[in-house]
Amino acid sequence: MATTIPFDFRSHCVQLLAQAVKQVLPEETEIHIELQRPKQMDHGDYSTNLAMKLAKRLRRNPLELAKVLIGALPDSPYVGKTVVAGGGFVNFFLKKTAKQQFLLTVLQAADSFGHSKLGAGKTIQIEFVSANPTGPLHVGHGRGAAFGASLANIMAAAGYAVTREFYVNDAGRQMDILALSTWLRYLDLCGIALPFPSNAYQGRYVVDMALEIHRIHGDRYAHYSDSPTQQLAEINAKAAADGEDEYLDNLITAAKSILGEDYAYLHNFVLTEQLNDCRNDLMEFGVEFENWFSEQSLFDSGMVARAVQLLDDKKLLYRQDGALWFQSTGFGDEKDRVVQRENGQYTYFASDIAYHLSKYERGFDYMLNIWGADHHGYISRVKGAIEALSLDSDKLEIALVQFAVLYRDGNKISMSTRSGEFVTLRQLRQEVGNDAARFFYVLRKSDQHLDFDLDLAKSQSNDNPVYYVQYAHARICSVLEQWGGAVDIFGRAETELLTNPAELVLLQKIIDFPDTIEAAAKEHAPHLIAFFLRELASEFHSYYNSTRFLIPDEALKIARLALISAVCQVLSKGLSLLGVTSPRKM
Repeated sequence: MATTIPFDFRSHCVQLLAQAVKQVLPEETEIHIELQRPKQMDHGDYSTNLAMKLAKRLRRNPLELAKVLIGALPDSPYVGKTVVAGGGFVNFFLKKTAKQQFLLTVLQAADSFGHSKLGAGKTIQIEFVSANPTGPLHVGHGRGAAFGASLANIMAAAGYAVTREFYVNDAGRQMDILALSTWLRYLDLCGIALPFPSNAYQGRYVVDMALEIHRIHGDRYAHYSDSPTQQLAEINAKAAADGEDEYLDNLITAAKSILGEDYAYLHNFVLTEQLNDCRNDLMEFGVEFENWFSEQSLFDSGMVARAVQLLDDKKLLYRQDGALWFQSTGFGDEKDRVVQRENGQYTYFASDIAYHLSKYERGFDYMLNIWGADHHGYISRVKGAIEALSLDSDKLEIALVQFAVLYRDGNKISMSTRSGEFVTLRQLRQEVGNDAARFFYVLRKSDQHLDFDLDLAKSQSNDNPVYYVQYAHARICSVLEQWGGAVDIFGRAETELLTNPAELVLLQKIIDFPDTIEAAAKEHAPHLIAFFLRELASEFHSYYNSTRFLIPDEALKIARLALISAVCQVLSKGLSLLGVTSPRKM
């Protein structure tokens, strides 16, 4: 069995070039060598512009330098030839036998094929979704969930120790608005009808929570010595004179005053209900977290006060109009930011500074925040705060995820979160299924707008990319089932019989899989895996339509079955990285 075949031919070719450079240009000690996959097969398996880059700096002819480098390349049992092309490209052609024998290595590696040591065990925390627990997850959250979960899987396959974290915004105004919204609906059930603010939470889930509280406790939270009707009516009477936000804040203040200690129960009830719904929704979507980090814990532990004090100790805070301001303009922000209001309450930005301080103190080598694209303006202030705390801002990266726009029958579906008119992630999953949702969500780069065609996602056609890839997997399973033999025989397959151009193309695609995972990890780009799977499925379907597998020639039959078994293995692995199942029958 050819166990000495390297997993990564690309790295092997890079090592050959590095040795050539060391021989002919010993003074060049810091060379970054990159190999690309040529778009045309007749240009080789790998190509580099190294000679052109060196020639520019050394003021030498790139064609002549490319020839010198080729002449200095050590012999390789895997490289058939190298040629100079274009203005100085060096193209590598792998030996056909190297590709053929590589198939045995793939089968032997099984599920670990494609894994790499890129991360070298370094720790990375990936924080994603982190939606306010103020209502059901919507389709926008779904894209962030699919992207984050897929990327976490890819980073783990690339050798990183991954911690998935959900930051629970369980403190602050939005939770108060949800608690108030639920209480007003509850009062209505108790016969106390009051105007419902237009900027409160409107969804049916708010009524459902009110119904549950009323079922358990009856009218307990409606009758107090201070009548809710009187106090809230007074606030409503002057609502026209207040802005919408001030009116809502006055209602929240009144609710806290009227309910007293009971307000904590109401707040905790709605938080628990929505957070449990969020957990269950994500779990059903195949998205799980090692850690759910509470924003409130930052206040309870004194972390927020400590973070603000650290900035104050560095003389980076000043007081103006009764509020405490951080001099964020000194760190690239467009304006200074308030960290403590004049009433003594800390701002959301203050708790965010504390949260990131917590991340650093937990010792991660790298941190990745996955935010909605509407948080773009927030990046500079967070990065500025990290630098102000004398922390290494390069350890933190922030990836933005654009919203997903749904289309049905060619028409855009309009959505508004606060009004309750939105499509939930659960509704989307019920309509198109988890697999289609997970795959469609990562079909484009995260920072690009995504048009999600519901009709296409449900169709059983070659135009549906997830169906197309899964169908390739099911087709292979069907062939192997018809054959009915023991797959361990594939380890003795005579792979040199795989000489058909379509077979060599499939072998090359399989060889590319580890490189694709590494590229997806480096670029934080799960869509590269989705693209790869579509291309591999396309090559297989073409091969399937033109080739017979269960043939009298036993040796060729086993070789071909070994090949499609490896294709099946790679399809399954790639789909699993994206959180998509690999059906054996369709």
